[in-house]
Amino acid sequence: MTTAPLRCRDLVVTFPDGPTRRTILDHLDLDVEAGEIVTISGESGSGKSTLLTVAGLLRRADSGEVTVAGHDAADLSERRRTALRRDHIAFVYQSANLLPSLTAVEQLQLVGHIRGERPSSTRARALALLDDLGLADRANQLPTELSGGERQRVGVARALIAEPAVLIADEPTASLDPARADSVAELLASAAHDRGIATLVVAHDDATRRRADRHLRLVDGRLRDESAAAGAADVGR
Repeated sequence: MTTAPLRCRDLVVTFPDGPTRRTILDHLDLDVEAGEIVTISGESGSGKSTLLTVAGLLRRADSGEVTVAGHDAADLSERRRTALRRDHIAFVYQSANLLPSLTAVEQLQLVGHIRGERPSSTRARALALLDDLGLADRANQLPTELSGGERQRVGVARALIAEPAVLIADEPTASLDPARADSVAELLASAAHDRGIATLVVAHDDATRRRADRHLRLVDGRLRDESAAAGAADVGR
């Protein structure tokens, strides 16, 4: 049986809360399969961002394990965790976080440079990807010359240029108007399905949730499946 590109098992995360500790993730389990897009919602402070940072190997859980592209990260050194994250995980944030002095295509080329790729090869792939995402005519524009929706699409393209096994997005449509949010949501879903990327998205908007294969809600440190066909069963411990 093939292991899901993103697999979280028995995750526990606690934070100091006065004289005690507050449990944010309570023995949480989560699998995201190749080509699947899973959305997560929850109240403010419920632990959504904490889950993303643990799943994305940006922080360690108190206990439990995260497996990315078949690699168990639990006992890896920070250097090896960084390499695993670089090689197999990409991130998209609420703000595209584009570098102001780089054009759209240069944003993507920078990823290739960090990964040690040949500049000519990376540029060709970057231009082809921008074309696939409907941004061919914006390739040489700076972020200030792009609309909010275009900047976010470039942010998605920058994530995809690394050909990740896992894509993690934190409210990528929150700052966009409904039409642009719908466009970015469609882009994320298409990327997941067409490129076989395991995609985990924190999202509250209907545009993203409609396109998800599963929608989970984080309540009291556990995930509850709120997908239309699944009813509301706990998928945590």
